[in-house]
Amino acid sequence: MSRTVLVTGSSRGLGAVVAKTLAEKGFRVVINYYKSEEAAEKLVHEIGRENAVAIQADVTDREEAEGLIAKGTEYFGQIDVVVNNALVGFKFNPDEQKAFTELTWDDYQKQLDGTLKAAFNVVQSVMPQFISRQSGDIISIGTNLYQNPVVPYHEYTTAKAGLIGFTRNIASELGAYGIKANVVSGGLLKETDASAVTTPEVFDLIARSTPLQRVTTPQDVANMVVHLASEDASGITGQNITVDGGLTMN
Repeated sequence: MSRTVLVTGSSRGLGAVVAKTLAEKGFRVVINYYKSEEAAEKLVHEIGRENAVAIQADVTDREEAEGLIAKGTEYFGQIDVVVNNALVGFKFNPDEQKAFTELTWDDYQKQLDGTLKAAFNVVQSVMPQFISRQSGDIISIGTNLYQNPVVPYHEYTTAKAGLIGFTRNIASELGAYGIKANVVSGGLLKETDASAVTTPEVFDLIARSTPLQRVTTPQDVANMVVHLASEDASGITGQNITVDGGLTMN
């Protein structure tokens, strides 16, 4: 039986590329969206309804996250992997990014809720079936900006850094149940909805500074997500795997 993967925030951008790549590799996909119903249904049509379903939910809301898990499970029988990809209201615009002295705690809280609270809600909601089956995979989308803040996107980067701590703690505790948890941290992606406003100068700077002399693509990140969702990655947990062409090296 094919494995079923829930990808949050997957109607467009990186999430859509992840969903399509998973489907191409034989996975069944639960496409979660918040507002972009038309885009989500179009993606389902491209993949095929036997292997994809679109479900609306605001994953920062616990009840809606639980409903998302329940509906996805009802449609496919079970969920084997969750990918925490949803991004709440952030644009990688270096010209409009607030300086630290201009930020408020509400700016930070919005990103903490969109990243950590959303992941917490989804992971706790799926945990009963993971524990019951003694298996499951949690894959969260991070960023290399916490290592190399080429642009200081303070609130976004802080939330994503917290996601690594969240992941390593649950990996440590849940490994006893056969559950794995990892982070895939891409570089600034060229291009997604969130990076569409990024200036060419920033992309050029990153490319010149990177050993592979190019900017990371959504497909690069999607390929690593697919690997971690497969049985080939059965021995990998608690890791932050950076996919950025060697810009940052662990």
